[in-house]
Amino acid sequence: MISMPPSERDLHAYVDHQLSDDDRRLVETFLANNAQIAEQVRAWQKDAQQLRAALSGVLQQPANPDLDPVMIRQRLKRQSRRHLASAAMLLIAVSIGGFSGWQAREMTLASPPLPMTDALQAYRLFAQQGILPADYKVSTDGDMQGWLDRYFTQANRLPDLSGAGFKPVSGRLLSTEQGPAAMVVYEDQGGHKISFYVRPPGPKNFLLPRGSRSDGGLQAEYWSGGGYNYAMVSPADTPAAQMLKQTTQF
Repeated sequence: MISMPPSERDLHAYVDHQLSDDDRRLVETFLANNAQIAEQVRAWQKDAQQLRAALSGVLQQPANPDLDPVMIRQRLKRQSRRHLASAAMLLIAVSIGGFSGWQAREMTLASPPLPMTDALQAYRLFAQQGILPADYKVSTDGDMQGWLDRYFTQANRLPDLSGAGFKPVSGRLLSTEQGPAAMVVYEDQGGHKISFYVRPPGPKNFLLPRGSRSDGGLQAEYWSGGGYNYAMVSPADTPAAQMLKQTTQF
């Protein structure tokens, strides 16, 4: 049972339909008597609806052959054969060495997912390909930091890249396995783009050490802070990528 008045976390859970029936009725009663907060919650609900509508377009993209059930079954069979071969080699080695009482263990372990793969994919979809429109665009009186703070109140401040000629121009809300995420796109006068990506670490609280990696022509600089994971993504082997490696602003 949530306490009254509801916290911001409770209100977001209400928007995301994650409350029990009793808690939902408590929140609705509270909102009925607090017009200002109710207006804010309605705005969050509108944002959530727009996000779901936007993501529905992504689901209509061409099928990924790597996710085809036939291909998945074939990969699993190959992995199973490799595991059996590894176990057999271990048993033979133990037998030759004259040791007894040992049990064969699995020789290969599944590789952990590469860090911030979702940030790289988001850059490809929205900064490079422009598949979907932005949820928020900076106008003359716009405040990108204020927009981001609506969803990530404890996150780090947006990096200041104005010294390199990049300014934030648009933002997009996303959904990941770890929870809600956001991407802010920076752009310079030449139309070159850099993205700032933020998401929670997930149920296991998997925070990242500061690091860097390249993938498919993109460069990602990643780190953690304030309870969130972050990444700055740009095309690799460009002045922008070198600038992200050298800067200490984030």
